[in-house]
Amino acid sequence: MQDRRGPTPQPPEVAGTGIPFAEFVSLMALMIALTALSIDIMLPSLPQIGAAFSVAHVNDVQQMVTSYMIGLALGQLVWGPLSDRFGRKKLLLLGLLVFTLSSLACLFVTSFGMLLAARVAQGFGGASARVISIAIVRDLFAGRQMARVMSIVMMVFITVPIFAPTAGQALAYVGSWRWAFWVLFTAGVAGMVWAGRRLPETGHARDPGQPTFLRAVGVVLSTPVTVVYTIASGFLFSSLVSYISSAQQIFVEVYGLGAAFPLVFGALASSLAVASFINSRLVQRLGMRCVSHSALVGFVAASSIMAVIAAFGQPPVLVFGILLGVAFLCFGLIVPNFNAISMQPMARVAGMAASLIGFSTTAIGAVIGGVIGYMFNGTVVPLALGLASLGVLALASIVAIEGRSGLFRGE
Repeated sequence: MQDRRGPTPQPPEVAGTGIPFAEFVSLMALMIALTALSIDIMLPSLPQIGAAFSVAHVNDVQQMVTSYMIGLALGQLVWGPLSDRFGRKKLLLLGLLVFTLSSLACLFVTSFGMLLAARVAQGFGGASARVISIAIVRDLFAGRQMARVMSIVMMVFITVPIFAPTAGQALAYVGSWRWAFWVLFTAGVAGMVWAGRRLPETGHARDPGQPTFLRAVGVVLSTPVTVVYTIASGFLFSSLVSYISSAQQIFVEVYGLGAAFPLVFGALASSLAVASFINSRLVQRLGMRCVSHSALVGFVAASSIMAVIAAFGQPPVLVFGILLGVAFLCFGLIVPNFNAISMQPMARVAGMAASLIGFSTTAIGAVIGGVIGYMFNGTVVPLALGLASLGVLALASIVAIEGRSGLFRGE
């Protein structure tokens, strides 16, 4: 008897790759998620790490975050341009190898200094996954569709901070802080195998018209929209770094949440995931600028209210959490769109652009965010004032490049 059901529907593929769209998004999300996993899974174990190596000052253990950020920033200067020259895939696999070996090295260090050095190397290798995955998305998509893909990738990626601290705390309870690095080692191996077997080459390594290194740098630095939106993204990323650096101390020492810290951290991180989902629905209808500019105003408002309340005394944990959740909901609507706007003019130098954009935002975030985090003084005042100031700086940057008439336009 003839089968009347017809052919079995096949999942949609990303044009020119042969890989299903859902698998492509999942793989890109894993690549970018390595950074979040490498940071967030450590947070519950920071006191344990400090005790294990007899770290003198309680705030010094925050260097576990900033050391990774330093390596991440430096690595992004290297991997992007090399992927323009030699192709995306082989450089991605090489960087994942560095990440994996560095994760293994973290297991066998005998001093805090050696651990920080291994974290720098880990960040350097992990930078390949972050910067090259963004370049790959730009190779394959443009405009609002690129912003939509980045939002979906970010939505998957942002689920990591929801679960990573809980997993890190569980690992610390049943074993030690070193177990977290076994997880990172395993994630690196999984990424190498998956990308090696399934990811096609998407770059233009053999294109004779590809700009030279210096010309590619010139293209990026001479594009005002790319430069200004990158600086604004750096200010916003600083707010995230400052929060991550001091979150464990704020929720455990200030608010006394103890073992509930991973749950609260995950709940606040879920606002980012919700934002990415909302953005993937709104951006194609309203445009990148309309969504991100509106969200930036919301970020400034929420963080400013938090700063005012904190200036007059310690805000209740519920009030602090709600305002922080609103700020990060806005953050999730801003960053994917700012990144897409920065990358939009960079089709011919996507690797170099992703490299310089990634380096700049990470370096700004590591420096400013690290300073704000280190200013922790037993209250939420440094964080609240820091978030408000960074939001204002980001908004001023956007007004400077767009003008008041250019804000909120549907592009």
